[in-house]
Amino acid sequence: MPLINRVRTHGRVHVAAAVAAALITPLFISSTANGAAQAVSLPPAHADFDYQIGEPYTPPAGVEVVSRDHSASPAAGLYNICYVNAFQAQPGAESEWGDLLLRDAAGDIVYDDGWGEAILDIRSDAKRQRIAAKVNSWIDTCATKGFEAVEPDNLDTFTRTDLISEANAKTFVRMLADHAHQQGLAIAQKNTADFSLARDETGLDFAVAEECGEWDECGDYTDGFGDNVIVIEYKESAFKATCADFGSRLSVVLRDVDVSAPGDSGYVRKTC
Repeated sequence: MPLINRVRTHGRVHVAAAVAAALITPLFISSTANGAAQAVSLPPAHADFDYQIGEPYTPPAGVEVVSRDHSASPAAGLYNICYVNAFQAQPGAESEWGDLLLRDAAGDIVYDDGWGEAILDIRSDAKRQRIAAKVNSWIDTCATKGFEAVEPDNLDTFTRTDLISEANAKTFVRMLADHAHQQGLAIAQKNTADFSLARDETGLDFAVAEECGEWDECGDYTDGFGDNVIVIEYKESAFKATCADFGSRLSVVLRDVDVSAPGDSGYVRKTC
């Protein structure tokens, strides 16, 4: 289903296009868990970025990198990142997941209350395999459409329930990373600053960090990913501070919390 007005903040907390992007994008040799080398294209560092995980629209002049939901099409001629909700079910989509939803000791479905999303049960290998099969089908769609990278959201779900561990999250995202690499896609670490130095475990290639300036975490991401970090801020004050500290190195954008499109009364987009 299309993604509508979804933003994960810290506290809760066509072939031609692909070729064009590859010409301006550095190649990165990643690897799968079995050690097989994979060449993927990373987003150009310090590029003009637009976050369009809500309604897609024509990117403003100068934009080089854009992130859109997997249900959308990539923007021609740009580096496109494909958003998938990998660790939680979209609101109202519980029936699509059946017994793969996380349940508590009373048998009740566990939700991320901030977004009304049921959490997926990635605790066992058997369930991880089944969940990954569905998420990987979305990643396959991303590759078929011509996206260059994938952004699996809610890696930090384990911080919202004691039933899922960091190890569960790392194991599952590595499964997604290996599959993305097999499809020729780079894969982002979405938030979860503490994982930035665990790339050997996660297999992740670059970072998409929401509000790292707001929470003084941007340095944690650069420690692990260098300048391959894309930052989205939602507060003007944090955006200005992030631009002052990292604007010469990283892709930084200010967006409205609803990630709305131009013409909407709440639309906000600024870059350093």
